[in-house]
Amino acid sequence: MKLEPIVISLLDTDLYKFNMDQVIFHKHTNLSGAYYFLCRNEGVVFTREMFDEINAQIDHLCGLTVRREELDYLRSIRFIKDDYVEFLRLWRPIRDYVETSLSEDGTLSVVVRGPLFSAMQFEIFLLEIVNEVYFRMRYDYEALRASAEERLNEKIRAFQTGKYTFSFAEFGCRRRLSREWADEVVRRFATETNNCAGTSNVYLAMKYGLRPIGTYAHEFVQMYQGIDSIPLAYTNHYALEDWYDEYRGDNGTALTDTVTTDLFLLDFNRAMVNNFTGVRHDSGDPYAWGEKIIAHYEKYGADPKSKTLLFSDSLDFDRAQALYDRFKERCRVSFGIGTFCTNDTCVPPLNIVIKLQSVNGRPVAKLSDSPGKAMCRDAEYLEYLKRSVAFRLEREK
Repeated sequence: MKLEPIVISLLDTDLYKFNMDQVIFHKHTNLSGAYYFLCRNEGVVFTREMFDEINAQIDHLCGLTVRREELDYLRSIRFIKDDYVEFLRLWRPIRDYVETSLSEDGTLSVVVRGPLFSAMQFEIFLLEIVNEVYFRMRYDYEALRASAEERLNEKIRAFQTGKYTFSFAEFGCRRRLSREWADEVVRRFATETNNCAGTSNVYLAMKYGLRPIGTYAHEFVQMYQGIDSIPLAYTNHYALEDWYDEYRGDNGTALTDTVTTDLFLLDFNRAMVNNFTGVRHDSGDPYAWGEKIIAHYEKYGADPKSKTLLFSDSLDFDRAQALYDRFKERCRVSFGIGTFCTNDTCVPPLNIVIKLQSVNGRPVAKLSDSPGKAMCRDAEYLEYLKRSVAFRLEREK
């Protein structure tokens, strides 16, 4: 079963990949990294046919370049700088950076190694490829699409009838059922409701005249763990400083949970509170997190109503509405909804990730506010990181 190309544009990725890459391009071109694929679902088997198709799709991906009209679009985004766009004119994915293998029991391995400014770009593309290959070759795709369309119709009716009253951004390209279905989802939310604030997918934002939305991911903070001169418990501090130096508050939603929100708040001082427009939740109890962030703003005399709480942790539309009702009178509330936008079907979605695991030969890790989300190939390093975080929290709180 030969599939059509899954990735047809190098803009078919999350905006934050370009945002993070621009900082790396300007400040950290000496960093190299390794990213590893993980499927968190039990019992998922990739066949040899799937494996061969995944490799064929990666080959196709690595033949793409950023087209002139795409460069012009990136240049139109106010915080993307001309020198970085010119770098993207020269950049392309390098096939030699990606290693794949398939075990006898059907476990898929994907590893990306290379300069961080290039290796990091593979994550979203590879997840798009793996996910679509799996669902097209494992199931009756038309039946899945029909169930997805039925559920999408229900969501749109819920917005049109006032059951849902919040605004959200579509964050679903990494785990989408397919490229064509994600396109349909974004088009319909944008044209049939007044609640779609934009999309993380740069290609679809360009295609439909939507706002591209995103700032940075966990890997951006993680990469500072690989820099010798930076103490582990201060990686958020240096990440926030570099981000502000690059964007001067123009691209300012901070992710709180890479090495726990409690540690993040030690570095989210008065200057950073004023310099960032809001913060993003991606693990732990969202209600407790929201209360903690509001209290932190009030501690520094900032009006929470002038700041945004962006929720993005495994949200469905009912959970988003409940969070909106809880916080809407006290601050600005926004949502990034992924899988429940683009892969809500009659079968369970894959919970697949590709995570940064080493930088310049040193292990790195995400702790998060949910222990089950921690991912590190070096258990000894993970424990050392936890101790470093605990030591600073005990000393400075």
